[in-house]
Amino acid sequence: MTTANPLSHVSLDWFEVKDDCLVVGGRKLTEVAAIVGRTPFYVYDRSVMTRKVQLLRASLPPGIHLHYAMKANPMPAVVHHMLGLVDGLDVASAGELRIALDAGADPATVSFAGPGKSDAELEQAAAAGITINVESEREIRVLADIAHRTGHRPNVAVRVNPDFELKSSGMKMGGGPKQFGIDAERVPDVLAEIGRLGLRFQGFHIFSGSQNLRAEAIIEAQRKTAELAIRLAAAAPAPVRILNMGGGFGIPYFPGDQPLDIAAVGANLRELLPVIRRELPEAEVVIELGRYLVGEAGVYVCKVIDRKISRGQVFLVTDGGLHHHLAASGNFGQVIRKNYPVLIGNKVNAEPREIAMVVGPLCTPLDLLADRMEVARAEPGDLVAVLQSGAYGLTASPTRFLSHPAAEEILL
Repeated sequence: MTTANPLSHVSLDWFEVKDDCLVVGGRKLTEVAAIVGRTPFYVYDRSVMTRKVQLLRASLPPGIHLHYAMKANPMPAVVHHMLGLVDGLDVASAGELRIALDAGADPATVSFAGPGKSDAELEQAAAAGITINVESEREIRVLADIAHRTGHRPNVAVRVNPDFELKSSGMKMGGGPKQFGIDAERVPDVLAEIGRLGLRFQGFHIFSGSQNLRAEAIIEAQRKTAELAIRLAAAAPAPVRILNMGGGFGIPYFPGDQPLDIAAVGANLRELLPVIRRELPEAEVVIELGRYLVGEAGVYVCKVIDRKISRGQVFLVTDGGLHHHLAASGNFGQVIRKNYPVLIGNKVNAEPREIAMVVGPLCTPLDLLADRMEVARAEPGDLVAVLQSGAYGLTASPTRFLSHPAAEEILL
């Protein structure tokens, strides 16, 4: 990978630069733009996804099953590619379930999580034969009724809201009062109900948080997760066959971020796995990841349509923005806005350089892709590239806002 890095807070190690142009999927960004035919668009590099999985396989013990959480990026072509690399999929809606089945996923390796599953979604999941991570006692009652009416005996795992949190997590998904899962102290009674109703118990899903770059926090959460699962298994109506420990593995986005020490996480799992196997001998141990697998493989690309100077500040106005990439605008959970890694994709290292505001076309000051960031001097027609855009991009954005055209997606 050949170039100096003009960005202080993100690595270009996943991509090449050729003739001062970013290369994605083996093609220069200008060539990709010609193939797509218009901007804005997302381009995903399948080779980066493959290398991320290979890195994980080399770092984690062989007994770990790796699942892809489709909510990170449900583009059908991405799902199909990931299906050939991982051991299973996690879906968060009936729509994602259809994409998973269309891609050829084995229902036995698909799980369904989410705190608000409708009766219709539960019936679809039961009919498909996937594992349903139940998150409330209502879901259990609905599934029992479905089994009685249809003869489908649903596969269920209990999503547990643990009595601990994943420290330093970007989003805390467990611990304290949460809409996710069933409180750990209620789980023994729930397990008894699952047994009484004759549902097919599979195991536990214990997911504490997401986007964590601290190996020590993930290690602590994994150890507590194993202890909790072993303790709860004593009340289970059948042997634990699945222990989904979630994920939470983060990727660097912002100044000061350092990549997760995946080797340390793997070393901990090598120590933990024999304990789990001894106490839960039939359990398949699952690590479920989304962002970590695909986030660094994507680039959001838009075109400069105007260059303006306002009281000495350069504004690069583009044809893309928060309606396509809410996270990069800072409006998808950031408390204090920070810049995603942004560069001029066809002038990666070009001189002169300048401090610019990169903004979109929307009638709101929130439509901001880069706030006073150093980039190469850009003119109308140049391509702005937002890196780290393979996860929670297009489908996590308000694409209908102000009725601008949707962005395209391409996998190379």
